[in-house]
This record gives sequence, C-alpha cells and structure tokens, in this order.
Amino acid sequence: MTPAPYRVRSRRPDRADTVTLTLEPLGGPCPPFLPGQFTMIYARGVGEIPVSISGRARPGAYVHTIRAVGAVSRALCRTRRGDVVGVRGPYGTAWDVSAAAGLDVVVAAGGLGLAPLRTVIGELITHRSRYGRISLIVGTRTPLTLLYPRELARWRDAHDIDVQVIVDHPDQAWKGPVGLVTRLLDRIVFEPRRSAAFVCGPDVMMRAVAADLVRRGVPAGRVVLSLERNMKCGVGRCGHCQLGPLLLCLDGPVVSYERAAGLLAVKEL
Repeated sequence: MTPAPYRVRSRRPDRADTVTLTLEPLGGPCPPFLPGQFTMIYARGVGEIPVSISGRARPGAYVHTIRAVGAVSRALCRTRRGDVVGVRGPYGTAWDVSAAAGLDVVVAAGGLGLAPLRTVIGELITHRSRYGRISLIVGTRTPLTLLYPRELARWRDAHDIDVQVIVDHPDQAWKGPVGLVTRLLDRIVFEPRRSAAFVCGPDVMMRAVAADLVRRGVPAGRVVLSLERNMKCGVGRCGHCQLGPLLLCLDGPVVSYERAAGLLAVKEL
C-alpha cells in the first residue's frame, strides 16, 4: 500500500485537458506489466487514482495518458518534468492478446479508452504476422479530442491496420463519419466467427459495440472489455470497485463480455 517514488521523465500535452506522462522509478527497475493493467498514482497532498498503463518507455518507465477530470487527475496533469509522484502496481487482469493468434482482430475505443488499448496495438504490431486482418475503430467527441493522431496514421500506413475514426460533433474541417462508433463496424472487414475483439470506453459504448459484435457472430468469450469503477485501494480490500460478484481491481478491469454482459447494467453508486 506504500507508493514507490517515480520521477516525471517527460510530459507531453495531448489535448487541452489531456497529457501523457512518462514515469521512471527512483529506485530499482519498473515492475513488468501486461496490456490492460493499471497502476495507482499518488499526487502528493491531493490523493491517489487508478490509471491504465498506455505503454512502456525505454529504459524502464511507464507511460500514462491522463485526462484532467478531478482533483487528483488535475494535479497529475499539472506536473512538470522532474516532479515526483507515487506509484503502486501494476494491478489487475490483462488482455490476452496472444489468444487472438490466427484470428481477425477488432480493437474498439471510445474517447480515453484508446489509451489502454495502445498497449494492445503495440503487441499486435510486434507480432503482426500472427494475426489476420486488424481493424481499429475509434469514437471521439470532436476532432480536437482525438488521441494519438500521429500514431493512428503510422499504425495505418506502416503496419497494415485499418484505422477508422468517427466523431460525435464535427467541425467545419471534418470530412469523416459522424455518429456512434458502432457505425464503423460496417466499414471494416472481419470474419466474425474467426475474430477476437478488445473494447474500452464508456459503459454505454462498450455495451453497444459488444452486443453488435456478438449479434454479428463473434463469440461472446472472445469479446473482451475493460471495466472501470470507483477503485480506491487497488488490492481488493476496500470494496469500492465491487460490481456484482467481481472486485474489478482483482477480477478486472479486463473481463470477457460473456461474463460482463449482465453486470454492465449495474449502476455505480
């Protein structure tokens, strides 16, 4: 429960309210992590929040993309290079990307959900020949809130990934599709019964995408979601993140739709 000190090695503003921090430990190596896991990050004098890991930088350091939505996240977004924060973890279950070998892969992201899915894309790229067609569909509020636009272009152009983006509220320069991210499922090519899907975003988005994929024939056990609830301790002691029979800091955040479908109707208190 004691956070280890990590220094902010770099800070990259992504959008007006979103930054990507590279955090390196002051003592010893970074513990290894798996795609989909999270850490608890402590801002001195403010508090602690769970943040999904969005990548690893060399030499050993975690990458986190954080949006300023509360007191702790705002404090973390205000940090500068050289500042020290506390980190515990990594914690939680992970996406088993290797289980999708030989299959078509659909990666579906809503808003900040693209950050943890960045590690899935990294795994798919590292072992690109193991997978069939790879499609990434991304929904965002506006063109200006889209994360990682340069990386999206590189994934599309250099790694044979079909990248599709849709926005809720277009600006005058936007020429792409407008509406719900589920509309993009009609724009990609995949063989449903020989596909796996990794989904992260707001609950309403994940419910809609997962249900649509299953309706099209993707097995529910191969549609995997990342669920987010009010995590406080990260180690299954406080019970704040309980969702039905699950403690999401231990049994999640990564859960198959086969297991999560009924639980997604449970509102967070």
